[in-house]
Amino acid sequence: MGLKERRIAQQFEQEQLPALVKQINEVAGFEIEMEIKWETLVAEERFNHLLADSYPKVYFQPLVEAFTAICADDMGKEALQESLKKVLIVNENNHHNPTHAYSFSDGILKVDHSPIMNADDVKSRTEKLNELLENNL
Repeated sequence: MGLKERRIAQQFEQEQLPALVKQINEVAGFEIEMEIKWETLVAEERFNHLLADSYPKVYFQPLVEAFTAICADDMGKEALQESLKKVLIVNENNHHNPTHAYSFSDGILKVDHSPIMNADDVKSRTEKLNELLENNL
């Protein structure tokens, strides 16, 4: 991760991330540990200008929307709070298909998705994430 990418990540972390994490925690009803491997969330240099817009769409909006659906009632809220220990956000395998981008094991929800590919397809990511959580909580 070069200086340019570190600056983009830092700016996002300072300017947008707090509100997104707050929204996620409010929807879930509890404070969720978030681990973000920023050094993996890089794209080809020609796409760097898209990262500030794509990070929320790829990593955070699907969490908000899926948690909203899961936590629509007390049973869902309790199941999420009892089962989810941490959200880990990485790009280890450059997945762009939501079928491969999410896993849930030992209380850790892992989001492993390209920061750029199919960024606007929030709906598909949300649906897959919601399905994964419903099947594992």
